[in-house]
Amino acid sequence: MKNLFFPLALLAALPAAARAEPAIDLPALIECRQSVSEFTALAPIAADPLKAVALGWRPLPQGNLFMNEYVLNEPITVFGRSADHIAMAGASIIALLDLPDPHPLADELKLETGYDADGKFMAGRELVSRDVVDAETGEPMIESVILSVSNVKSHPGKTLAGCTYSLDLPAEDEAPDAASGADRATPQA
Repeated sequence: MKNLFFPLALLAALPAAARAEPAIDLPALIECRQSVSEFTALAPIAADPLKAVALGWRPLPQGNLFMNEYVLNEPITVFGRSADHIAMAGASIIALLDLPDPHPLADELKLETGYDADGKFMAGRELVSRDVVDAETGEPMIESVILSVSNVKSHPGKTLAGCTYSLDLPAEDEAPDAASGADRATPQA
């Protein structure tokens, strides 16, 4: 019986940092190099500002009703640029870059322009679309990862660049092959 409790005692003796969940790879999330499962690690942070503070993120007053914004204590590098201002908006994690014109970054990332008029710009590209099975319900789902670049009037002189992670039900007329995890679109290069 003694041997059964030894690993638990050893685990309890480890420093809290050694027992903690793996660190969130913020640049990888923003650059769409993760999946929905890694993105879900942000949910507790979005719900509790103290968890953001514990990560070294300083919550900012909400300047845009659709975004929770943070300043990072240490800048990160995303898309080859330094950023210390990030935001979460629904299923998206973005960096707010000091780029007054979003067009060059969208071109660099080979994104498709969705809207470009009246000072508003939105471009994006779906990098991953694959059939998966919801672990809790067993339902077939479609995992989608979309890279986007845009601007918004609430943040003049900034370019918003980041990733949207989602799980959606397939359309009724589709017959997904969820067991195979087959990709619908080519993953990012």
